[in-house]
Amino acid sequence: MAKKIATLPFTGTAEQEQELRAAIDALRDDPGALMPVMQKAQEIYGYLPVEVQKIISEELNVPMEKVFGVATFYAQFSMSPKGKYRISVCLGTACYVKGSGVVLEKLEEALGIECGAITNDGKFSLDDCRCVGACGLAPVVTVNDDVYGRLTGKPEEIQDILAKYAD
Repeated sequence: MAKKIATLPFTGTAEQEQELRAAIDALRDDPGALMPVMQKAQEIYGYLPVEVQKIISEELNVPMEKVFGVATFYAQFSMSPKGKYRISVCLGTACYVKGSGVVLEKLEEALGIECGAITNDGKFSLDDCRCVGACGLAPVVTVNDDVYGRLTGKPEEIQDILAKYAD
């Protein structure tokens, strides 16, 4: 199966937009309001799609280029949606040396998406990270707050992990 970068259309609600605009109104006059507004926006939507960045830009009277620059510069911000189950593969030194690259490849194959993408049903998103602080369990994968260690990347191992999140 060929890997693909899955994208989902923006599905923001009127309630989310109202919450965002209220946050902007509350922070508008604060010096350096852009970062807290963007953090609140990501909390509301789970990521910072271009539609949300435009609202922030217009409401704070900040050029879109600046909003986009902040969104892409800071690792805390994501411009793509995250799945109900956020899978993260540690590619820190200990994990990588013990085979986390293979684990990532096997997860990409099993999910049919590339790292940084979300499945078409919005159930899983797949990302990498640099360290989860569990080097003794290397290689490590997290699914939301669950930690899986000493992985080998065997297909049955990957399927067993994913099966735990079958709804």
